[in-house]
Formats: sequence, C-alpha cells, structure tokens
Amino acid sequence: MTQLLEKAFKEAQKLSNDLQDEIANQLLEDIENELAWLETLANPDIDLDVLQKMAQAALIEDREGNTEEKGFGEE
Repeated sequence: MTQLLEKAFKEAQKLSNDLQDEIANQLLEDIENELAWLETLANPDIDLDVLQKMAQAALIEDREGNTEEKGFGEE
C-alpha cells in the first residue's frame, strides 16, 4: 500500500462511521470498475475501433456541453 493511501485511511478514521462507510463504498466501486476496465482492455478479442469511436463521441459530447460535472458520490 502506498504512503498516500495509508494517509487517506488514517484521515478517514477521523470521520463519522456513516461517512467512512460512504467513502469505503465509493472506493470499492471505483476499484471494481477499474479492475473491470483493465480486464476489458486485456481481452485479445476487444474491438479497439469501437472503443475509439466511443471515446471520440464522449469528447464531442463534452465539447458541446452535453455532459454534467458531478462531485464525489453524485450520480
């Protein structure tokens, strides 16, 4: 574990149990999503053209102002 992550956990201990659980749930979700993404990218059958088109579409949406900026834990 990195020193920064250790520091974050130590700081989180100062928060209420409810807030600690909220942060833990978000972190677990982020980890699960990251692992799924890494697994997807490691798949030799992945169609990189599809991913590239999706990325380009997302960038265009953002440039056109069709995306929303959200904060931590907002859906």
